[in-house]
Amino acid sequence: MSKPFDWDLLRSFLAVARSGKLTLAARRLKVDHSTLSRRILALETSLKAKLFDKSLNGYTLTPEGERLLAEAERVEAAVMTIQSDIAEESAGVSGTVRIGSPDGFGTRFLAPRVGGLAARHPDLDIELVANPRSFSLSRREADIAIGLSNPANSRLLTVKLTDYELGLYGAASMAAVWQGIGDVGDLQSHPFVSYIDDLIYTPELDYLPLISRALTTRIKSSNLLAQAEAVAAGAGLGVLPCFLAEGDPRFLRVLPDRVGLIRTFFMSVHQDMRRLARLKATMDFLIEITAASRGIFLGTSPAGR
Repeated sequence: MSKPFDWDLLRSFLAVARSGKLTLAARRLKVDHSTLSRRILALETSLKAKLFDKSLNGYTLTPEGERLLAEAERVEAAVMTIQSDIAEESAGVSGTVRIGSPDGFGTRFLAPRVGGLAARHPDLDIELVANPRSFSLSRREADIAIGLSNPANSRLLTVKLTDYELGLYGAASMAAVWQGIGDVGDLQSHPFVSYIDDLIYTPELDYLPLISRALTTRIKSSNLLAQAEAVAAGAGLGVLPCFLAEGDPRFLRVLPDRVGLIRTFFMSVHQDMRRLARLKATMDFLIEITAASRGIFLGTSPAGR
């Protein structure tokens, strides 16, 4: 009978499979890369299968590795269930939680408020990843992911955080220019700041065609905050969330009665992790602060800075 492999070997395999880099996976597991390499070799020896192809770009799963990944994630889910059902009953809120968020929401709304979560739970460490991208919960890029769409995935628990409004804004210092705009048709003669077309990571961000297909984009950025700074400096008009622009004296809303879009922030977590104390406390906090800020998101009260 072959010697059974232990959970540490599977955990090591999952870390390498998700990161694609031995050094990065070792850092996440808090072991040295030589120890991690030995664990992967031990697992491959135990299974009599090659799990990774190695190249200068990192580690990629072989077909055998792909099959093991699905099984290893099921084992991981069982371990998480044990933690949530038994260990967490007597444990306080502690450990690390990673929140993946769009750049605007994460930086302008969540970052100034997340200290409240830390103060409420002194033993909780918080990692806020605020990037213009989608986050894969299956690859453990985040414990909690905030996005603009409701993923159709039965393995995820997804709840609506809040609707939010976007408006058309220009630099307040150029108010005389924007006062000449009386209708959407007048926008064609003004430059716009927007996203780089092939780097739009979710269709909910493709705003401009909804206003007019005749608009000219002069400056493009994949980062919402960079767009906002360009608009504030007078580089052009831009579609910005009200929670970012309202209350900032650098911005002036243009055609408020004619240009307004509604989008939604959703929060997702793996079903098998949702009862962990640290994740439940974080989700409750996110729901609480967004509900309390409804006016900010819908443009009926100034944005908190």
